[in-house]
Formats: sequence, C-alpha cells, structure tokens
Amino acid sequence: MSTPPALSREQSRRSVDKKNDVEAKVHVNTHDVFDEEESGIDPVYQAKARLLNDAFQEIGMGRYQWYLFVVAGFGWFADNLWPIVTGLIFDPVVKEFGFHGEFLKLGQNIGLLVGAAFWGVGSDVWGRKWCFNITLFITGVFSIAAGASPNSVALCSLAAAWSVGVGGNLPVDSAVFLEFIPASHQYLLTVLSIWWAFGQLVGSLVAWPLIANFSCTDASNCPRESNQGWRYFLYTMGGLMMLLFVIRFFVFHMYESPKYLMGRGRDADAVAIIHAVAKYNGKESRLTLEALQEIEARTAEKSGKAPGIGEKVMDTSAKAAVLRKLSAFNGDHVKSLFATKKLAYSTTLLIIVWAFIGLAFPLYNGFVTFFLQSRGADFGDGSLNTTYRNQVILSVIGVPGALLAGWMVELPYIGRKGTLALSTIITGVFLFASTTARTSNALLGWNCGYTFTSNVMYGVLYAVSPELFPTKDRGTGNAIVASANRIFGIMAPIIALYADLSTSVPIYVSGALFIVSGFIALLLPFEPRGKASI
Repeated sequence: MSTPPALSREQSRRSVDKKNDVEAKVHVNTHDVFDEEESGIDPVYQAKARLLNDAFQEIGMGRYQWYLFVVAGFGWFADNLWPIVTGLIFDPVVKEFGFHGEFLKLGQNIGLLVGAAFWGVGSDVWGRKWCFNITLFITGVFSIAAGASPNSVALCSLAAAWSVGVGGNLPVDSAVFLEFIPASHQYLLTVLSIWWAFGQLVGSLVAWPLIANFSCTDASNCPRESNQGWRYFLYTMGGLMMLLFVIRFFVFHMYESPKYLMGRGRDADAVAIIHAVAKYNGKESRLTLEALQEIEARTAEKSGKAPGIGEKVMDTSAKAAVLRKLSAFNGDHVKSLFATKKLAYSTTLLIIVWAFIGLAFPLYNGFVTFFLQSRGADFGDGSLNTTYRNQVILSVIGVPGALLAGWMVELPYIGRKGTLALSTIITGVFLFASTTARTSNALLGWNCGYTFTSNVMYGVLYAVSPELFPTKDRGTGNAIVASANRIFGIMAPIIALYADLSTSVPIYVSGALFIVSGFIALLLPFEPRGKASI
C-alpha cells in the first residue's frame, strides 16, 4: 500500500526536524576536515558521518570515552614498550647466544611491518572490535614464549611473532578512539601519546633491577643460569600484556565503531550503539534511524531514482559471506585515499614523513655509540646500573612532552601542522648537537632534549594521520603510513649489518631526515584543528 503524499511529507519533515535537533546541540565547529569535492567521498557517506559526529558531540565526552582513553592507551603503551624491550635485552642475549644482534632488530621490524599492514587493513574489513582486542593477546603469548628461547633463532622468530601484534596496535587503536570521541575533544588523540611515554618508563624501571642484577658480564663465560635477567624481563612484560588484554576484553565492554557500521550499510546497528554509549554516559541521544535514512532518500531524490528500485536481494549464504569478505581486499580502500588531487597529495606527504622518520631514529641509534667513541668520547662508568638509570631518566622526560603536544595542537596559527613541523625540526637539531658530546653526562643531556621533542613529534604524528583519513578507509590509511615507517625501519639494521659503523654519514643523514620531514609537514594541505574527522 502506497504512503499518502501528505503523510510522506510529514514523515520527511519530522526526520529533518530530528536531525536538526541533534545539530542544534553542537557548540563547536564540526566542519569536516575536508570538503566533499576535496575528499572524493560518497556524499551520502559524508553526510551520514557528519550526522554521527553531531550525535557524539551531543553526548559529549563521558564515562565511556574516558575509559576508552585508558584501554586505547594500552596500544600506545605497547607500541613504545616493545621496541625498547628489544634494546634492553640486546646486550645480555648477544653475550649468551653469541650472534649478531642486528638480526633481533631485523626480526622485530619485519614483524612490525606485517602487523601494521595486516591489522590496519583487517580493521576495515572485519571491523575494529576484534582487531582491537586480539593484538595485545598475540603480543603477550609470544613474548612469554620468547622468555624460554633456547637459541638466537627461536628468539628472533618469536620477536617477529610478538611484533605482529605490536604493529597492529596504533593503526587500529587510533581509529577506534577517534571514531568515538566528539570533535571538541579530538586533541586527546595527541594526549594519548602520554601512554607511549609510560611504555618506555615502565619498561626501563622493570629492566633496571632484573637485567642489572641477573646478567653475566663476560661474553666468554655466559651460561643460561647466570644470565636469567632478560628472561625474567620478558616473562614480566608478557604477563603485563596478558593483564592488559584481560582488562580490554573482559572488563571493558567495547562497542563496534558506529562509523564503521554505517560505512558497511548497517545504519540501525550504528544508531543502536550511539544510544548505548549515550546511556553508558548517563545521557540521551536524539539520533534516529529515520534521520540517517532521510539522507539517502534526499540523495536518491536528487538523482531521480527512487530508493529500492533496481536493488538486488542480498545473498545470505555462507559462500556469499566468504566472497564478500574476500572482495573487501580489492584495493578500493587504497584508491579512496588518492581519490582527488588534494587528498592524494596529503596521503603521499604523510607516507613520506612516516618513512623518513622510520629510518632516521633506528639509523641514529645504531651508529651513534660507535661514532662518539671514535671521536674520543669518554663515557666513564659503563656499568649496567648506569645504563638503565639513564634509560629511566630519558623515559621520565618523555611524559611532559606528550602533555605539551596536546596543548600545542589546539593553539591558533600553530595547530597540528605547526606543532609537528616545529617538534620534528628541533628533534633533528638536538640529534646533530648530540654528536658534540664527549662525556656520558653531555650525551645524556642532548638525549633528554631530543627525547622530549620526539615525544611531542610522535604524539602529533600518531594523531594527525588518522584525522586525515576517512573512517571507511582509516584502517587502511593507518596501515599504509605505518608500513612505510616499518619498511624504512627494516633498512636501518641491514645498514648496520653491512656498513662501516665508525662513519659519521648515517648520523648526519638521520638529522637531515628529521629536519626535511619537519618542512614537509608544513606542506600538508589540510589542518584538522577545530574540525571533525569523518
């Protein structure tokens, strides 16, 4: 039976009124990061995403989002902890197994690359929820197993395996957090990097007593029983990952991302989750399914095609379900990131910045010790106790850097781009300055400087990248830039394996890469400050 025209118009008017009720609650600028003609995004999708942004702004920053700030922070925590773990166990495992330690770093970087690519794209295919939960579990299981490694091959292999979990944390977790917070609080994506600093701090604090007190000092006589510190350390850190997994999976109830569901055509589920989050926060949402459907109806009206005409009945067989999953890997998510000239320019610049930084840091870390010693630096007390004390000092320095980043990204005229450019350039300057160190304290001082500024840099970089990708392609975009970072990171240990470690060229290349990356950041065409990601 057809709907009377007058009734149809009345229902349409009510749907529009409900949509306007939601938008009337917005007190911040929720203008999109990029306009329709700049994004190449389906206008129906963009209009629906805007409506969901308005709904989250109506709900505000409540209990659910603050709990999510904590459990999403576990991903930042793990992302910085595990590369630090590899560095902290480096000397003890090389003494015990007598192998070229760069293979450990190489295995780790390969795992990080696989994890970033797999989990980032997977979150756009299977959804955020399962990818969000399982990465910490993989990290915990394989790192505990690594503590019992009988030889270097097993250790390097298990390091690659735990790194598959670690590599997926930030591409997935940044997307999850960004898709649940109101536009007025998107700066918290930058502040999340405080967990990144905590990861380094906790790793250093735990390693200090374990490795310093339970490690052999002589490589010529280093049996397993006198070198248990690094194993205790892996057991402890792996156990911590399992605890964080339990909190994420069993204590916190993770909802699937409404924007992800909307992008997959599940509008009713998206609206239901918006209302569930509102109820969790003790609020009410006036978003309705009709408001989302009204957007499609208006678009169909403009195109002259009535909704439902020519649509096929969905095949619900198991075979069809499998084929639909496989078809999601057809490259459309990648193509969407280059859909327009301006969006392609933005994506390309982000890839370059991530790649350069991915090479610069490990290249510097791999060469700086040999370089300074060849220049006559006297580091005095080289005991394990001093080494881990300095590591703790550097870790503490990183915490205020994350807080400063969260404040700077909201400053007028500076924003995300200015903060990223400034912190990256200064990081390069500090790196150059560290080559003048001739004592342990001088090197520690310069390292404190670039540790502080690099924490600001990473805080902004990890936040601005997902902000500049549309929700339906955000996991893939995060995977691409993270993969570029990991691919160039793999190059560093390979260079260290075959290059002359005493040369100064890699040090200056590292500093130059940071400075060039800072200037490239200024060329980004979009500034997300004060705007809502879609």
